[in-house]
Amino acid sequence: MVKIKRFEFGIWANVLPFKRFRREHDRFWVLTAHPNLNLFAAGHDNGLIVFKLERERPAFSIHQNILFYVRDRQVRQMDLQSGADQAVLSVKKLGGPYTQPRTLSFNPAERSVLVSTISGENGVYDLAPLPRENAKGELADSSAVGRRGQANSAIFVARNRLATLQKAAQTIEVRDLNNSIARTIPCPPNSGRSLLLSTATGVSLFDIQQQRVLSEVTTPPVKYIVWSGDGNMVALLSKHTITLSNKGLTTSNLVHETIRIKSAAWDDSGVLIYSTLNHIKYALPQGDSGIIKTLDAPVYLTRVRGKSLNILDRSAKPQTLTIDPTEYRFKLALTKGDYDEVLKIIKTSNLVGQAIIAYLQKKGYPEIALHFVQDKSTRFDLAIECGNLQVASETAESLNATEVWERLGEAALKQGNHKIVERAYQKTRASTNCRSCISLLEVRKS
Repeated sequence: MVKIKRFEFGIWANVLPFKRFRREHDRFWVLTAHPNLNLFAAGHDNGLIVFKLERERPAFSIHQNILFYVRDRQVRQMDLQSGADQAVLSVKKLGGPYTQPRTLSFNPAERSVLVSTISGENGVYDLAPLPRENAKGELADSSAVGRRGQANSAIFVARNRLATLQKAAQTIEVRDLNNSIARTIPCPPNSGRSLLLSTATGVSLFDIQQQRVLSEVTTPPVKYIVWSGDGNMVALLSKHTITLSNKGLTTSNLVHETIRIKSAAWDDSGVLIYSTLNHIKYALPQGDSGIIKTLDAPVYLTRVRGKSLNILDRSAKPQTLTIDPTEYRFKLALTKGDYDEVLKIIKTSNLVGQAIIAYLQKKGYPEIALHFVQDKSTRFDLAIECGNLQVASETAESLNATEVWERLGEAALKQGNHKIVERAYQKTRASTNCRSCISLLEVRKS
């Protein structure tokens, strides 16, 4: 068994451990800490375990241009435009001394927050008001100015209502702003004012007023949910998958990753930007995905605006990264059939590479792929595929290979272009075939 204890240098005390890892039939022999990360490794008779002491994912919520997040057990407010950052509420007395806040929900109508934490099966939350803008004075503690309750999860569902989950009783409690229970609803068997309820096999859309399940989608166990800005799309984040669905959970597409997914945020154009342990990636609504940026350390995305990506690092410090959205906006325009936007991106960007060419071929856009290709052989193949005989003929002149002229002649013959047929057969010295084909074409025209 591994026990982790805190002590002051020079003072050894027999205190209770705050982390415990047990293996019934193994003895632990060695313990070491990572030099830079919040990781420990403990070696035992048959192997080793790697673990963290504290949760790193910061609790946050975003409203318009204001980011509310928890750092050093304080709720902080940051203006993403001006960069002004200040502490607005203390949550030091919420949960245990080594248990970090897990979720934060903001109510803009009442300017209040729900901050919750959970340890094992026991959860606790504080419902507390925030001071008005530019208010001065001592930082208030949520235990003094707010109202506390016990629940496994808590979230605002309306201007004057919040919902809490009692996992043991399998009930949802709808409460008012005084934290008094207004209604108790039994959770559905499988699972205007609705809740998304996660189960082991999927997610259910549950209507609080009608007290019934409106729709369901099958997914791996979901850990986090991210809504788009307009509320029409939702991303259901699991450990290694993302399920993209509309707000009614009637359509869905699955994105799979081999390494752990950390966070996600929606771009204004309707593209999901998400982070893994070492990449920032994108996912289109129909499920196509790609890499935007490589990371040195995991980050947690909070907002995407154009080329600016707002994040929180592992220390819960806000940062802004610059990204290039050209590739995913190009693919989105293709998906929507917005060819004016496609042409604009082609003319104004340096969007090149075999990956883009392969994507265009796979999706059935060889005529667009022609704009990106310089290699003569590939350019000829694409021109033949999309039926562009003019480009194919120009490329064939450069390649000047017998098999190329034969393919061009066959393609031109199918389209009835006797000039290119004649040129191709002349190059392959198939004069008899040439005269016969031209005669046939003339007969057809007459």
